[in-house]
Amino acid sequence: MPVEVIMPKVDMDMATGKIAVWHIETGNMVEKGAPLFDIETDKAAMEVEAPATGYLHHTVPEGTEVPIGEPIAWLYAEGEAIGDPPSAPPSTSVNNGRDLEAEPEPAQGLDDPVDAPEAATVRSEGVRATPLARSLAREAGLQLEDIAGSGPRGRIQGDDVRELLGRSDRHVNSAAIGFEDEAGPLVVTRTGRGAGIPILLIHGFANDATGWLPLERSLRDRPVIRLDLPCHGKSPKRRYRDFQGLVSDVRRALDSLPEERVHIVAHSLGGALAMALADTRSHRVESLTLIAPAGLGADINSDVLNGILRATRPESLAPWLRMLVADESLVSDGYARSAMAMRNNESLRSAQTSLADTVFPDGVQAHSLVPALHRLEMPVRILWGKKDAIIPWRHALTAPGRVALHLFENLGHLPHVEAPEEVGLLLRAYL
Repeated sequence: MPVEVIMPKVDMDMATGKIAVWHIETGNMVEKGAPLFDIETDKAAMEVEAPATGYLHHTVPEGTEVPIGEPIAWLYAEGEAIGDPPSAPPSTSVNNGRDLEAEPEPAQGLDDPVDAPEAATVRSEGVRATPLARSLAREAGLQLEDIAGSGPRGRIQGDDVRELLGRSDRHVNSAAIGFEDEAGPLVVTRTGRGAGIPILLIHGFANDATGWLPLERSLRDRPVIRLDLPCHGKSPKRRYRDFQGLVSDVRRALDSLPEERVHIVAHSLGGALAMALADTRSHRVESLTLIAPAGLGADINSDVLNGILRATRPESLAPWLRMLVADESLVSDGYARSAMAMRNNESLRSAQTSLADTVFPDGVQAHSLVPALHRLEMPVRILWGKKDAIIPWRHALTAPGRVALHLFENLGHLPHVEAPEEVGLLLRAYL
């Protein structure tokens, strides 16, 4: 029997969703977990992955508004006869008065600003482009027909326009950086003991799984899973075109875990990734604890990030590390030497520089996870130090009221390192 693809519910108040774009042509094969289509609502848009491997047939046309839970396509196995759809597409679907064959306005993607204007003056029928690409093309007086698209089904991305204009700084720079892309899964290690739902730890930028050691002392009676992010620790070094590519890699790591559900505890960049995971894999996430998470505002101290990335000696690394904490005495000369020893690899620093160009372009947080945070229904808590000099703690105020907020007066960007016992007690009370 073919596998039914239904319109998912990605927002608590959502009754219908619109098919913004299919990433796979009808009749083609798609692997389970690969991007299948974009869904657009009145609040956000997201990429939906294939629920199974198969050949795509009987797709609802792009631009169609479909009730939640109704079938929008079917996936057929190799050699399976293709007949009439087992269940016809919903007759109640509407298309807001638009021709079903017309090119829809594209869904809001992670690569685009939330309030990107529709560029009607450069819109051409049959040309797929993100709102950001349309805006950039309009400003430069370019015709979309003259731009080669690198996105799904040839969709023109913002970087395609920048490249044509000679302004694709982050991709030009990362291409020149000295490291090679590496294959293989992300590295997962297990610590702790005991039974129960395991705790998945996701570290922040320029750190690795070992950064959780102070906190793990409070979690030894629980099974713990530590993940090394790409370009960090023992995981492969890779280039990413956009934030969504990084999310996809981390999501594959979550999907590979044998456990049905996990508690996620994540820090900084790991927090942004954790929100994206919980948004698309809610059935796998029992609860979410975010420590000074990225993704809730544009501000970030890029000077510190760049300083850490440039440092090649303990003497140049130590001043930047001390800005991560409220009490500078926590970062001794010995601590700086140990940290530099872990970073004394030029290709690793190059890979992280490339990753920073992607996730923090021009020194800002370009990817907002606020809509995702508002969609989450599992228990969520945010921990933040009010002396954080990297990401302003006030970003936490963008969270909905049902999210628990814990603020620490005298801690900086690393509460789990600065006060591991206190953070550990809090986690144990929750988990």
